[in-house]
Formats: sequence, C-alpha cells, structure tokens
Amino acid sequence: MERYRSVQILGHGGMATVELADDLELERPVAIKRLAENLAANDEFKRRFLREARLAARLSHPNIVAVYDVGEEDGRPFIVMEYVEGETLADLLRDRGRIEPAKAVALALQVCAGLETAHEAGLVHRDVKPQNLLVTPSEAVKIADFGIARSVDGTRLTQAGTVLGTAAYLSPEQASGETVTAAADLYALGAVLYELLTGRPPYVADSLAELVARQQEGAIMPIRELAPDVPAATEDAVMHALARDPEYRPDSARELADELQAPLAAGTKVQRPPAPTQGSRRALFAALALGVALVIVFVVALSLRGGGSKQPSVTAPPSTGTPAQQAHAFGTWLRDHASAR
Repeated sequence: MERYRSVQILGHGGMATVELADDLELERPVAIKRLAENLAANDEFKRRFLREARLAARLSHPNIVAVYDVGEEDGRPFIVMEYVEGETLADLLRDRGRIEPAKAVALALQVCAGLETAHEAGLVHRDVKPQNLLVTPSEAVKIADFGIARSVDGTRLTQAGTVLGTAAYLSPEQASGETVTAAADLYALGAVLYELLTGRPPYVADSLAELVARQQEGAIMPIRELAPDVPAATEDAVMHALARDPEYRPDSARELADELQAPLAAGTKVQRPPAPTQGSRRALFAALALGVALVIVFVVALSLRGGGSKQPSVTAPPSTGTPAQQAHAFGTWLRDHASAR
C-alpha cells in the first residue's frame, strides 16, 4: 500500500470501510474499499469481496464506478476505485424530498445506460438503490458497489434463506429468495425512480417479511396521486418496471430507457417560423409597389398600342390596405384583366 496515502474515511458499511486516498504514482484521488475487520478472517467473505473487484473491473462505462486495483494488506482485501466527487441520490432525496420529473428521468436514463452495459456482460447488480447511485456536480450518475453482484450463469452468492440487498428496492422474486435476473435491477430502478418522483418508495416495510407480504397483497399507489405533475407516460414506464412478475417488466434497460424518453419526445414543440420584422414588412411592401407600377406601365403600353381603336376600360390595381391584403387584391386583379388588350 505504499502507492496509496490515506486522506480520510468516507464511510462505513456492513461489509467494508471506504476511504479517500491519494494515488502517489498516478497523482490522482482514489477511493479504497477495505473488507471490514470482523469479516476479513472469513474466507467466504474474502472470496465474495474479491469477486466484486473482478466483476466490476470487467465493466467500462461512464455511468459505472471504475475499478483500478485490488490487493490485500494485513489480511484485509482492498479494492481501489475511481473517486467520485459529489453526493448520492439518497442525499438528494434527504435534502429535497422529491425531484422534478424531467431531472428524475434524466438521472434514471443514465442508470439505464450503465445497467445495460452490465447486463450485456452477464452481470446483475442486485442492489440498485439511492445510496449506490452517485451524482457528480455536473449531474453525471455513477453506479457503485457491485459487491453483491452475481454472474447470470454463475452460482448464487447467497446462502439458503439469505437475501442480500436493501428491502425497499428489492424485487418480489429477490425478496422471496427466488432466482434473480436482470429484471430485478429494472424493478429496483423503478422503485428508485418512484421515490425520486414522489418522495417515498413504492412499499414501506419494517422487515423483509413485511415487504414480501405487502408486495403480494397490495397494489402500488399511482404516482400521479402523489405527484400530479408527473406525465402519465412517465408513470406508465415506472409502473411497467415495477410489475410483480419479471415477465411483465421491460425486456431490457434499453427498453425501459425508451419508455422513459417517450414523454420527452411527445412534448417536443414544433418550431414556428419567426414573425416578420419591420424591415421585412417594408421589403414586401416595396416589392408589391414595384409590381403594381410595372402593371400600370403594361396597361398604358397596351392603350398606346391600340391606337385610336376602342379598348376595354382597365382600372389600376388597388393600392390600399396591408401588404398581404394588397398582394391578394393584386392577384385577383391579374386574373380579372389577363385578357385585356
């Protein structure tokens, strides 16, 4: 660890401690995640912790926290990760209560992009929640902590009867200890977005058992009853992600993103041509006046050409009214006198 110099502790979790450090070799700040001391002696936890590093290191995407290095010091494994300056979505919710629909959707779209990359690589996050979604000052979103991720084709990391994750955002199948697929991440993101829009999660429960019961017995309160400013199409997309049966959720994070973007596309305004300026009005009037003058010259020429013979009476076109009215009258005059000799 001579390469890294600790700066300060950023936080403590159930499995690990995260600290800010300086990478002396590359001269950049990094975040170092160390397995908790009481778990470091457990080989199973060590394997799980290192598995997190290997899984996350396979992912390269601007919306996923990058893993730089992995190692062990004094019997404690550690992971060196990208340091993300900013706050979590949990912090935003705590400070604001809820987030305006357009911004909430913009944040969720970035999470969709990161999840799509992970899912295409065969990985399921399994713990998508506001605390694991980091927001930079420029409002870029980074998905953190693939610590309980699993390979879609790999073995389960949970022991029998054990469910990992945060209860409020667990899909029904994950809360019940059933097989977890990428659809569970979409449900979790739907639960996060529901909370961003309304200020509360779709289900409120004090225990995993209570959550399972609520998911099985009760319907989710419609978003627009809690937040009337949310577009109906946005509500539909979120409720689609929150379907109890994974088969009825979007087929992918990309599909969910498309559904979330639909209200934005529908709200696009058609650009109207600019109103004519004073200068353009004068130009139009001048062109019209020139046209009238040419027609008068043409009429006079016809009269002279006819000599003393009697010619039909031809009156000059009207020259009063607005330019648009004069143009219309001028067109009518031309049609009426086209055969004049």
